[in-house]
Amino acid sequence: MTEDDKKLVINKLKKEKKKVEDLIEELKEQTRPIAPDCSIGRVSRMDAINNKSVNEAALRNAEEKLLKIKHTLDGAEEKDFGLCRNCSEPIPVGRLIVMPGSSLCIKCANSQ
Repeated sequence: MTEDDKKLVINKLKKEKKKVEDLIEELKEQTRPIAPDCSIGRVSRMDAINNKSVNEAALRNAEEKLLKIKHTLDGAEEKDFGLCRNCSEPIPVGRLIVMPGSSLCIKCANSQ
């Protein structure tokens, strides 16, 4: 991986990290407990509970993505950054951006 590619990956992931952190804050607000004495109708309350469940799942996914982004950024200074852990071939830059935390090239990932 060239230094320019490395800088590109790091910059894109830093921007994505900020977006995901903002999303997590928003989802945390949306997953706050629904008060039982809230003056909404029964159906509206059921919708609110269902939406809360959907937002909780989205929150878990966003937190997982944030961990992968942080892991990738933490490893950016390693000498083997961007190399497949199986075959030591370069992992495509696009793959590292879209799937942070990827430690395998496409060929090795497909063979598993």
